[in-house]
Parts: sequence; C-alpha cells; structure tokens
Amino acid sequence: MNGGNGLRYLNDEELQLASRFLFLSMAIVVIQQDLQTIEQGNFKIKEPYIKLLEKMHAEAANERRELRKTMRDKKIQVMALNKNDSFSSYLFLCRGREEKRNYFNPAIRKKVEVIIQELIQKAQQSSPDYAAADT
Repeated sequence: MNGGNGLRYLNDEELQLASRFLFLSMAIVVIQQDLQTIEQGNFKIKEPYIKLLEKMHAEAANERRELRKTMRDKKIQVMALNKNDSFSSYLFLCRGREEKRNYFNPAIRKKVEVIIQELIQKAQQSSPDYAAADT
C-alpha cells in the first residue's frame, strides 16, 4: 500500500492543528518558567504578574486540551526529532501519512511570542479585575 518513498503528506488543516498544539505547548512551558522566575524573583509587586500569567496558563491549557482531543479523534501526532543551535525538526503523523518539518529556532521563538501575545489579550478580556479599580 505504501509505495516506496512517495510520502503522502498531511493536509493544511492537519498540519495547522499539530503545529498549533506544538507551539502552544512551548508557550505553556515559557509561561510556567516565567511564573517561577517571578515567584522567586526580586519583584516589588508580584501579584498582578502572577495573576496574569496564571490566567494565560489557564487559557492555554484549555485550548491545548481541546486540540489534544481533536488530534486524538483525527489520529494526528507530533514528535520532536532533533534540535541543534539553528534548527529544530518535528515529525507530524496522521493515519499513516507523515511529514518532517524543520523550523529555524528564531522562527519558533517568534511563533511562541505571537501565542503569548494572544494569551495576554485573552487573559485581560476574561478578567474583570484588570478594569480600573479607582473609577
């Protein structure tokens, strides 16, 4: 059935789901690290930062849970292959089809940064206590 090296690649929707899951997972790690840094750090007032990061973490975890379920239903997986100073490569799998992708590490960083920006906006929208308290 699988003819030689003629790989059948994943379609756009499958790749989008898997790469969103991948970069969202990375963003969650960054948020967790930042939370630790603030908790252990020398911040004058930690609470607002901690609250914001915790809301961002909750938003991200909810989205990742949904993505994981959708990927399970569609039998999509993503696996880290290898990483060096410049590039990271991942294998995307779906129902016997596979695609290897190499990402330039600064491009990964940019993708994670964009997700973190999104999460900041979502966290602020979902949060009544960011409204001006002194009005």
